[in-house]
Amino acid sequence: MFDLSPKLRLYLSLLLVVGTALLKVGNWTSLSIYILLSIFWFVVLGVKAEKLLRLLSLQILFLGILVLPKGYERAGFLLLRSLVCLVFLTCFFLSIPPNTFSTTLRSLPLPAPLKLNLYFSGHFLEVLKTELEKMNLSAELRGLNGTTSWLRFTNASMVGSLYIRTLEKAERLNKAMYLRGFKGEFPPEKSLQTKERIIMYAILFLVTVITLGSYFFG
Repeated sequence: MFDLSPKLRLYLSLLLVVGTALLKVGNWTSLSIYILLSIFWFVVLGVKAEKLLRLLSLQILFLGILVLPKGYERAGFLLLRSLVCLVFLTCFFLSIPPNTFSTTLRSLPLPAPLKLNLYFSGHFLEVLKTELEKMNLSAELRGLNGTTSWLRFTNASMVGSLYIRTLEKAERLNKAMYLRGFKGEFPPEKSLQTKERIIMYAILFLVTVITLGSYFFG
């Protein structure tokens, strides 16, 4: 629907996540606005609902276990707020082209050492995602999919194999980069276009109003 660059998607996602995370606990009105924004973000980025729900399902279960001791009303608010943050970030992750996550992370205005760590962390996650997709495809070809397919990931040997394959491939890619002359410094990043800056500042203003308003209204 909207042609947003990966860099702008990252900036907007982070703004929305930070705004949601800083909401005053118990202000359901402000949270409902962010819920509507997360639905709008999902539609704008054109993410497939099936993929989004698959990634969120286990995270929701884990978050529910963490927040339940805080009481039902407070736990419900915290769980929903965390879910909205996850929707913003997961939609960004699913909407960017393959193998662009790490290069998008390095566009953040951060010190060089931290930017380098972020780049390699993002690179590792990309490799992990690729290896996971290969394992899923292999399981489908062998007829191992079905209602109990999720049990594969509770198998310690399967999880260990996935980790080792990911680590080995990440190390090979890292060595290849340095053999090609990489010395820990990235070329200068292109700045956002004027239109993209206007969009970013508009979202920043909206997020600031909603989040600060949660402490004075409602």
